Amino acid sequence: MAQSEKPLLIKRYASRRLYNTETSDYVTLEDIAEFIRDGRNVQIIDLKSGDDLTRQYLLQIIAEHESRGENMLPVNVLNDLVRSYATQATSMVPEFLASSFDMLRESQAQMMEKMTKANPLATMPGMEAMRAQQEAFLKAMTGQMAGMGTTPATSADEDGDVGGEDLDEIKRQLAELQQKLSKLGK
Repeated sequence: MAQSEKPLLIKRYASRRLYNTETSDYVTLEDIAEFIRDGRNVQIIDLKSGDDLTRQYLLQIIAEHESRGENMLPVNVLNDLVRSYATQATSMVPEFLASSFDMLRESQAQMMEKMTKANPLATMPGMEAMRAQQEAFLKAMTGQMAGMGTTPATSADEDGDVGGEDLDEIKRQLAELQQKLSKLGK
């Protein structure tokens, strides 16, 4: 699994060019984004100072996607993130975000597992290709990133349908957390 692999080391030269140490060639931000989408963890190091620049470059990749109209982060979420930097909630936000993405990945994995196990059509010719397309679609929709999973965010019934009650519970919990964050910001 990608999370247990050593991160792909990218070195930034003084010219600001990014060098992939595995393939011995220069890469772009879009190449790095593709590595991440493929499940690789990356580490970007300044060659001269040795500083870890990974966070800076990942934020730059996100900013570029958002500026091109690929809006994944709603404005209210961005506002909450900015507010969290000025409040005591700062220490709580990274853990909350990490847990949320862990639950999302776990739910996606469970849903794909249910689709293949519970579906008698899975053995029909052509279904494997369709399943691969569904996986690619879900991966693109959720922005699958390598990482470890925790408790699933939703559960599925025997038919593979995700229960609305679980989703409602998650929404309720998220609303409570947002209220708490808002109170901390005042």
